[in-house]
Amino acid sequence: MIAETVKWVGGVNGVLELIDQRQLPDRLEILRIRSVEQLYEAIKTLAVRGAPAIGVAAAYGPLLALHWLAAGEGPPEALEGVVKACDYLASSRPTAVNLSWSLGRVCARARSVAGDAGSTIEDLQEAVLAEAKAIHAEDVEMCRKIGANGEKFIRDGFGVLTHCNAGALATAGQGTALSVLFEAQKKGRQFEVYADETRPLLQGSRLTAWELQQAGIKATVICDNMAGFLMRQGKIQAVITGADRIAANGDTANKIGTYSVSVLAKHHGIPFYVAAPSSTFDLSLASGEGIPIEQRNASEVTWMGGAHIAPDNIDVYNPAFDVTPAGNITAIITERGVIVGPNPDRIRTLLG
Repeated sequence: MIAETVKWVGGVNGVLELIDQRQLPDRLEILRIRSVEQLYEAIKTLAVRGAPAIGVAAAYGPLLALHWLAAGEGPPEALEGVVKACDYLASSRPTAVNLSWSLGRVCARARSVAGDAGSTIEDLQEAVLAEAKAIHAEDVEMCRKIGANGEKFIRDGFGVLTHCNAGALATAGQGTALSVLFEAQKKGRQFEVYADETRPLLQGSRLTAWELQQAGIKATVICDNMAGFLMRQGKIQAVITGADRIAANGDTANKIGTYSVSVLAKHHGIPFYVAAPSSTFDLSLASGEGIPIEQRNASEVTWMGGAHIAPDNIDVYNPAFDVTPAGNITAIITERGVIVGPNPDRIRTLLG
């Protein structure tokens, strides 16, 4: 079963449905989002997460803003509301570039329509919905192509390590890193996946393990600090992760802990693959040094399952992401092709 993480129901006055990933794996609960404020909260609190999924969900945000127009407002006022919604949603999570990319695309479409003489609110609504749906459909196809381009790296008998969640729950389709595994499964290959738990929010044990189990792929959850030992034992033949932003030189931001896994893989001579759409590249940044790293609440570290697991008033450092240098990455798998040994020239060549 491939989860439908993001779904628009109805026409221009419809509603956005999201799987509430905070509730998994205990229960599958659907959020019905009717306002920009609800969508912001869903993104900020990780009800929806994963760079592509955030981008697709946010693309519908400007349409939600248009639901709340005051009587008598025309396209200029409506466009102002769309721009405000885009700016507001873009501030919810700063690291994933897909968020600002999709919002920028919808805003550009809205400006184009609102600037046409004789355009109506209905024209603007239809255009925004069409653009959001196009982004949504492109994400589904992107996931399939990433899987098709990367499945050759997963061979019979492999042990594959993942970190965080880069499956259907992180996209509008079948995922990025997990798409590679799903496509390898379709080829009849037998392999085992080791899912790092991914502290502090356990996306690996809660989400990736759930997805793999639903798909019938053999999966084993491990604590984050076990990866190196499994590599030394010869149980890991490949590592594959997703990405939230990739700089022009191939430096890649992903969930905190990814950098450590890449260092371990390099030490043990194990290939380290990143699976991500071309929209994840930010060519305005020369290297990973310029990638903004989101800092999250200390309670994510000091509490677990309703229990306090650290002393009161202790200092906490809680970055949500880290940056893996391009030199640690064997290849970046995209919907356009594979960049082996990523560097600025190879990235520019692939992206055109």
